[in-house]
Amino acid sequence: MIGLYRPGDSLLHRLPAGVKLLLLIASIVAATVLVRSPIQVGMVGVVVAGLFALARIPFGVAVAQLRPMVWMLLIIAVFQVLITSPARAVVVCGVLLISVALAALVTLTTRVTDLLNTVTRALGPLRRLGVDPERVGLLLALAIRCVPLLAGIVHEVGEARRARGLQWSMTALVTPVLVRALRTADAMGDALAARGVDDE
Repeated sequence: MIGLYRPGDSLLHRLPAGVKLLLLIASIVAATVLVRSPIQVGMVGVVVAGLFALARIPFGVAVAQLRPMVWMLLIIAVFQVLITSPARAVVVCGVLLISVALAALVTLTTRVTDLLNTVTRALGPLRRLGVDPERVGLLLALAIRCVPLLAGIVHEVGEARRARGLQWSMTALVTPVLVRALRTADAMGDALAARGVDDE
């Protein structure tokens, strides 16, 4: 649930959005480069869990951020075990899980508007190269909005599929989701065009 901000007054909530983004990038790079064993994965995982506790994020909310990764991590783990070793599989999957958890923590403790304003300001110097920071900010805002929107469509179609007794039919899931997603995209495009977004 990207963009699901939870109000609070913790230290993480009070940090400026720019600082949190820089720390997020540095933390992910450091984890990718420095974490080399399952023990280190566990240690970093404990630190990340402590940050969620510091931000007073409920356990259920934290788990909900990571649940969508389960199947992907299982596939990656099997692949890593087959071509490398179980220890390497733990490291690769652990670093991925930690990275997503840190990104989720940033979005849970930072208003979307603050994140977008920070990105827009950071891209300001690129105007001379023809980059429009406002359009980039709009693109990010749409992406953040569309993730939970698409998740909601998948959930609704899945419920309808189960009600019809077709819970094992991929066609009954994929086709309606694709149709509804395309219709939603068309509606959003029409709304943006009506507001003059594509005037240039």
